[in-house]
Parts: sequence; structure tokens; C-alpha cells
Amino acid sequence: MTLTLIPNDRARRLFLDRHALAEAPVGAASGVALAGVVDRIGFVQVDSINTVARAHDMILWSRRQGFRGAALQRLLERDRLLWEHWTHDASILPVEVWPYWRHRFARDEVRLQGNWQRWFREGYAAQFGTILDRIARDGPVTSAEVGAGEVRGKGGWWDWHPSKTALEWLWRTGHLAITRREGFRKVYDLTERVIPDAVRAVEVDEAALVDWACATALARLGFGKAGEVQAYWNAITPDEARGWLAAALRAGRVEEVDIEGASGARKRVFAVPGLAGMDPPEPPARMRILSPFDPALRDRNRAEFLFGFRYRIEVFVPEPKRVFGYYVFPLLEGVRLVGRVDVKRQDGVLALRAVWPEPGVAFGKGRLARLDAELQRLADFAGCARVDWAEGWLREPLAQP
Repeated sequence: MTLTLIPNDRARRLFLDRHALAEAPVGAASGVALAGVVDRIGFVQVDSINTVARAHDMILWSRRQGFRGAALQRLLERDRLLWEHWTHDASILPVEVWPYWRHRFARDEVRLQGNWQRWFREGYAAQFGTILDRIARDGPVTSAEVGAGEVRGKGGWWDWHPSKTALEWLWRTGHLAITRREGFRKVYDLTERVIPDAVRAVEVDEAALVDWACATALARLGFGKAGEVQAYWNAITPDEARGWLAAALRAGRVEEVDIEGASGARKRVFAVPGLAGMDPPEPPARMRILSPFDPALRDRNRAEFLFGFRYRIEVFVPEPKRVFGYYVFPLLEGVRLVGRVDVKRQDGVLALRAVWPEPGVAFGKGRLARLDAELQRLADFAGCARVDWAEGWLREPLAQP
């Protein structure tokens, strides 16, 4: 059967519009308006790396460049319009999705039971009651405040002492919630003290969870394969996503279209009804520096298909070789990803170390001016006095496979 084809340029504009990257990054950047931005893109990934700013702050700054981190902190810690839990990774989410996570809490409890017994030291389960009683009695705690007398790990991220493991278990399974962070350290409290009563009062059955997870994921993506729909929230199984999409297609709630990729290849996907006839805006030609954890780039395969942007730390020159550091920032210009930049906040300045253009992209006078303007905006956001350009910062484009 011949399906409607959405050409690559339009597909990119549709996708960027759904991810709030097709308009100028201006407008209100606090309070309800900022919560609305998070709701529009679904979630904001949290990451500990802070070469310029935290990932969650950079994701929001790239969409509202008046944003500052204190506005997000207020939404999480005072207004409780947002909360923090797990999608594919630690993420900040609209608080309205919490009732759907009850099912995830239960599923995670079953799934983690076996895994954590293999991964972590024994003794954490014995701490559940002790920790819950202490928090109920004395208030929120960090992992540094529990586990007196326990041997502290030296093996990195997952070498936790038993009480730290217990805290994470109780958080992942919904008994605790993150009330705030101190620096980047989680502060845990009882869920009923963090999630508003009206939200916790909402009951959602399994069928409603599947319907919500698929419908809202597709609405935020615009289009996607079944695996992309399932992975968006990562709250249901692949079989549940496939079953929902098949039923929704029969009912006319979704349709199938062909999407043209950057190379001209086509991919059959599910789409919201009428997507092919929509006229998405033309993104501004300005340069944007994106977080590596931006939701528009989270699926590296999709970024490569749609934008021709191989966002990996290795390149083929001609053999696979690690060239980029882990935390280089993609450069978005209009509907194109035109390169990546290695930049770091260092001693009060924003140090630009390297820019790698994409093949076929020249950094002439106009593009250089757009990059400079964005770097100045990023320096201001990061509290840097100026931008320092390293000698030889412009590198040669690297061959792609």
C-alpha cells in the first residue's frame, strides 16, 4: 500500500516543533509557563556532568534563554508542579504523571528484586523499615546521613553502602520521593510529603496507563515506530505499545505515513492523524547549542536517520576511533545540525576548545557570527565573563561511515 510521504525537510520541522525547537527561545521562563515547557517536551533528563551547566538546565535554556536554574528549583521544591523519577534515566517530569508511575513502581519492584541482589552488597533490604521510620520521625535525609557504621564503597557509582541502596530502592519503588537536591545530592522524604494529595488521590488502571503512555508519547513525538513510542516514557512493555498502536490504527486514532530520512531512505511510522497536512513553522536561522541529553537527540538512531547527524563519540576515519569527548554539544541551526562544539566553563570564562563542522558545512562569516552570538548567550547563562577561543578551534569535518 502506498502511504503519504512526509519529505525530510517537513519531517524535521514537525519534529523540532514538537520538541519546542522550532520557535525563537524567548518568552516566560519561570512558574507555570516553565512547567508548561516541561510538559510540552514531556521530561527533562537529569545528569551529573556539569562542564557548562547541568543537563536539565541546559535543555530548558535552549528553549527559553531567559531561563535560570532557580526557576526550575522552585517548581520542584516549593510549588511541586514537577517531580523527579525515572524514564529511560533520571528525569524531571510534570507532577500530573505521578499516578501513572504507580504501575511502574510495582513493575520495578519485581524487576529490580533479582537484579539488585546480584549487583549490590547484601543487607540493604534489612534497612527499609529503619530508614522509613527515621524519615517519618526526623524528616528528609541524604545518603550521607544514613548507614552509620556501614562500610562505604570505593568502587564508583554502583558500589553503594546498604543504606544508600535501600534509599534508592525505596525511591525507585515509590515509597520515597526526592524533595530537593543539595548540590547534586538527592534529599529523600516520604512520598506523601512531596507529591500533592490531589495528585496521589488519582487512580489509574492498567489499560489507562497503556493508553496514556502511547497517546502522549506519539503526541510529543509527532511520529515514530512502535519501539520509539514505547521508549518515550519507558513505562509500558514493547508488546503493550504494539498492541495499542494496532488497535489505534484500526480505530483511526493514529495513521501510518512514510518519513523521508536525511539520506533519502524512507521509514514507515505511526503518526498523529493529519500530521502530513500540517504546516510546521520554519525554525529561526540562529544557532543553538543543545545539551547532549536533549530529548530531541536522546534516540541517536533517530537523530541520524532524520538529520544525518551521527551523534556518537566515535567516528570512522576510516576505522572506528574515539575522537570526541563524551560531552560535546550539538549545534542546531534552523533545521540542520551543523556541527558539535567542545566548550567548558573554566576559571570564570567559557573556554571554546574545538568546533567540528558536519561534512559539507562551512563556517563562513555569517555562520561564525551566529556561533559567536550563541556562545555569548551561553557564557551569560553560565556566569562567565567572556568567551576564550582556543587557537586552532575550527577543526576539519570528520568522515562518516
